[in-house]
Amino acid sequence: MSYKDTLNLPKTNFPMKANLAQREPNLLEYWEKENIYKKMRDKHQGRKKFILHDGPPYANGNIHIGHAVNKILKDVIVKSKSLSGYDAPYVPGWDCHGLPIEHNVEKKLGKAGDRVNKQDFRKACRTYAQKQVEGQKRDFIRLGVLGDWFQPYQTMDRSFEANIIRSLGEIYKNGHLKKGFKPVYWSVVGGSALAEAEVEYQEKKSFAIDVAFNVADQASFTKHFDNLSDSDEMKSLLDEGVLKLVIWTTTPWTLPANQAVCLNAELSYALVNYTKAGETFYIVIAEKLVESVMSRFAIEEAYRVIGTCFGKQLEGELLNHPFYSKQVPIILGSHVTTDAGTGCVHTAPDHGIDDFNVGKQYGLPTLNLIDDKGIFRSDVDLFAGLHVYKVDPVVIETLEGSAALLHQESIKHSYPHCWRTKTPLIFRATPQWFISMYDNQLLEKALKTVEQVQWLPERGETRFRSMLETSPDWCVSRQRTWGVPIPIFLHKETQALHPDTAELFEKAANLIESEGIDGWDEMDICAALGIDSNQYSAIPDTLDVWFDSGITHFAVLKQREGLSFPADLYLEGSDQHRGWFQSSLKTSIAIHGVAPYKQVLTHGFTVDGEGKKMSKSLGNVVAPQEIVKTLGADVLRLWVSATDYTDEMTVSEEILKRTTDAYRRFRNTARFFLANLDGFDPDRDMVPNEDLLALDAWVIDRAFLLQNEIQQAYNEYQLLQVYQSIFQFCVVDMGGFYLDVIKDRQYTNPAKSLARRSAQTALYHISHAFVRWIAPILSFTAEEIWQHIPKENAIEEDSVFFTTWYEGLAPLCDSGQFDRTFWKQMIAIKGAVNKEIEKARHEEILKDNLDAVVSIECSNDLRDILLQIGDELKFFLQVSGVTLIAFSGDGEMSSDAEGFVIKIKQSTDPKCERCWHRSSSVGSVTEHPTLCSRCVSNIDGDSELRQFV
Repeated sequence: MSYKDTLNLPKTNFPMKANLAQREPNLLEYWEKENIYKKMRDKHQGRKKFILHDGPPYANGNIHIGHAVNKILKDVIVKSKSLSGYDAPYVPGWDCHGLPIEHNVEKKLGKAGDRVNKQDFRKACRTYAQKQVEGQKRDFIRLGVLGDWFQPYQTMDRSFEANIIRSLGEIYKNGHLKKGFKPVYWSVVGGSALAEAEVEYQEKKSFAIDVAFNVADQASFTKHFDNLSDSDEMKSLLDEGVLKLVIWTTTPWTLPANQAVCLNAELSYALVNYTKAGETFYIVIAEKLVESVMSRFAIEEAYRVIGTCFGKQLEGELLNHPFYSKQVPIILGSHVTTDAGTGCVHTAPDHGIDDFNVGKQYGLPTLNLIDDKGIFRSDVDLFAGLHVYKVDPVVIETLEGSAALLHQESIKHSYPHCWRTKTPLIFRATPQWFISMYDNQLLEKALKTVEQVQWLPERGETRFRSMLETSPDWCVSRQRTWGVPIPIFLHKETQALHPDTAELFEKAANLIESEGIDGWDEMDICAALGIDSNQYSAIPDTLDVWFDSGITHFAVLKQREGLSFPADLYLEGSDQHRGWFQSSLKTSIAIHGVAPYKQVLTHGFTVDGEGKKMSKSLGNVVAPQEIVKTLGADVLRLWVSATDYTDEMTVSEEILKRTTDAYRRFRNTARFFLANLDGFDPDRDMVPNEDLLALDAWVIDRAFLLQNEIQQAYNEYQLLQVYQSIFQFCVVDMGGFYLDVIKDRQYTNPAKSLARRSAQTALYHISHAFVRWIAPILSFTAEEIWQHIPKENAIEEDSVFFTTWYEGLAPLCDSGQFDRTFWKQMIAIKGAVNKEIEKARHEEILKDNLDAVVSIECSNDLRDILLQIGDELKFFLQVSGVTLIAFSGDGEMSSDAEGFVIKIKQSTDPKCERCWHRSSSVGSVTEHPTLCSRCVSNIDGDSELRQFV
C-alpha cells in the first residue's frame, strides 16, 4: 500500500502565490458589491464612537507616496478601532477651491472676466476639481481604504460652501474678524494675498547689496559723535567727502518704496573712514559690524573708527534717498539687530511687517507702487512697467549711476515661496480681512487649549506651540474667482460695515446653499439690503482655502449624521503643524471656544533610500500606483506599518523587496494554518480547553498574551510594534517552534484522534485571532483568509471587518503543572539542542534532525522537569531518541547552554518509511516491514497516546 495515503497531509485552496496585483481588484469588487462599509456602519450602531477626521487633500494632480502613507495610516487606525469595539466611521474629503485649480483652468480658458465670464469660469473650475477628485478617489480605494467614498465631503459642495460662510459669521459675531491694512504675503503669479500656512521656504539666489544714503546735513549729523565736532578729522570730512549711512538688503526691488532708515536706539554706531581705489569714504554702520562690513568691502587695514554714538542720538536726522530727489528720516526700531548687514535697516512700510509697524509709529504712509501682478505702476519714476522679478538689475544699475552702490554680491538664502505655485512671494501692503489673533484673546485661548490636546509624538506639541506663538493675524481674504465669497457690505463713503452684517452672513449662506456661488454674484442687492442698498457695496474678495479646510469641524463634524465634535483624532503630516492643525484650532476656538481634536498624530515625509527628498528631476520618485500595480496594495500597506512613521520614511526598491519577503512570511503562516485545518469542523471537532494537549494549551496562551500586546499597540498607534510582534510570532513562535513540533502528530496520527484534533483546535483559535490582527494592515489578505477559514455556525459574518478581536483565546493557569515558566524552560532547552544539531549537520555527522539521538546531562531538578513529558520529549525536540543523564558531580558542566551538557550522535536504528523517525521497532510487524510500531498502531490499531506534545 501507499503509506502516503495514510498521512493527513496539508490541503487548502488558499493559494501560496499571492498575485496581489491581480487578486486585490476582485476583493474590491466584492467589498463594493456587498456594500461592506455601509454594513459595517449598520452593524456597529450603538457602539461608542471613535472619530478620525480626515484632513482634505487638495483636488489637483495624482496622489503621491505621501498621500498613500497618510490614507493608509488613517485606514489602519480606523479598522483597528472597529476591531476594538468602536463605531469608527471614516468620511473622506477634498479641498476644492483655490489657486492651482484656477491656474489650470486659466491655461485653457484665460482669466475670468477677460475671455470668459465668471460663471463659466467657475463651472470649468468645478468640473476640473471633480475630475481630480474622482481620479484620487480611485487610487485611494485601490489602496484598500474603507470609507464613505460615495458621500465624501467636498469644500465646493453648495451645503459646504454655505457652512463656510456660516462659520465666518460665527467668527464675526464673536469679535475676531476685522479689516486691516498691512503687508501680507502676496503671490504676483496668483495676484492674491496668501496666509502664512500657504508659504514654504525654498533656497533662492538673490542680489545682496550695500547702499549708501548720503547724510543731508553733515554738520548736524556729526555733532552726535564723541569728540568729533571740533577736531581736524571733522574739518577733513566736511572738506573732502560726503558722510553716508549704509544699509544692506537682499531685496533691491523694494528701494523705490523706501521711506526711512531704521536704527536700534541702544546700539552703538561707528563713523568709519576708509580708502578704496584712491577714494576716501566716511560711512556710519553699527560698531559691532565694522569688521564684517570692512571684510565684505575687501578693506583689510586701511580703515579707522573716528567716532561713535548711540542710535537714539541720530533719530530724526535726514538722509538723501539714493536715487530719488527726496529726503527720508532716521527712525528707531527694536527689530534692528547686528545678526547681519550693517545695523541700519532700509525701511519700506509697503513691503515688510516690521517696516509697516515702525512706519505707523512715525506716521509714514504706504505708497502702493506695485500692482496685483507685481508690476510697477505707470507713475513710478525710473521703474514704471517693470516686474519685481526683473527689476533688481535695473535698480542696481541706477544705484551705480548715482554712486550709491558700495558693494554687491549674489547669495543663496531661504526665501518665502508660494507652496502651490512654487514661485517667490513679496510682502505687499493691501487692505485685507483678518482673523485677529489678539482681539478677544484668540491667541491666548488657543495656547491654553494646546495643553489639553494629546500630541503624538510628544515633540509635536513643542513644534506646534512655537509656530502658534509667532503666528500673526490670519489674512483670510483673497483676490480670486474660484472661492467662497466674503459676504460683507461696506458703506461707500465711510467704509463702515453694514449694521445687519451678522444677519447678512446667514442670508448669504442660504442663498449659496440654494443657488451656489453664482447666485451670490447675481444677487439683487436691493432685495438683500432693502432701502439703503444704494449706500453699500459688496466686497469682491473670496476666502482663503485654508479657511475652507480649517472649518471642517463645523461643516462636517457638526453637521454630518454619525459624526461628532470634537474629533478623537486628527492625523496628517508634520507640515500641518503650521497648516491644517493651526487653521482648525484657530477657527474652532473662535467659533466653539474649544479645540476641534482630542489627539493630534503626525507622520514624517517620505525620502528615497539615500535619505533624499523625492523629486521628478532627481528621478527618485516612488509612485504608489506603480507599487500597487506590481507588488500589490498590501505590500505598500505593510511597508507603511513596518516603518517608524513619526520620522522620515525611507522607501526604495530594495526596501519594498524586503517588505515583500516579510509579506510572504505572513501569508505562508496563514496558509499553514488553513492547510492543517482541512477536514476540521469546529462545531463537531473542537476540543475543550481542559482536554487540549499541554503544548496546544500553551500556544493558545501565547496567542492570548500577544493579542493583548497587539491591542495595546494598536490603541497607542504603535504600528511598527504591531508589525514586529506579529512578524516575530510568525517567525519564532510558529515557524521556528510550534508548527514544526506539531507536524508529526498532525500528519501521522489518525485524522480524528485527540492528538490531531487538539492541534487543529489550537490552529483554529490562532488563525481566527491572527486574521483579525493583520486585518487593519493586510486588509486584502485578511479578507481572503476569512473566505477560506473554517467557522463555527455561530459566526455568520461575511467579512473580517464585521468582527472584533477574537475572544476564544484562553490563558494558562499560573498554578498548573505546565505553566508559562515550564514552557519557557523547555523552549530554552530545545533552542540549545537545535544549536548542537546544526553543528552536527554542518560537520556532516547528521543529514537530518531525525537521524539524531540526544543525550542530556543535567541536574536532578532539570531532569525532573524534562521527565514530565516522558517519552514525548523526543517529539518535542524533534529527534529519534533522548537519553537523560544525571550529572555525576565530578568536574563542571561544559556547555553553551547553562546548567546542562548536550551530546549528539547518529542513530543506528532503521528509518520508518512513514514518519521518518529512526526506531528499533521498524519491521517488528510483518505486514508492515518498513514501519515503526507507532505508525502501525496509527494505521491499523488504536492510535498512539499523546498527552503533552
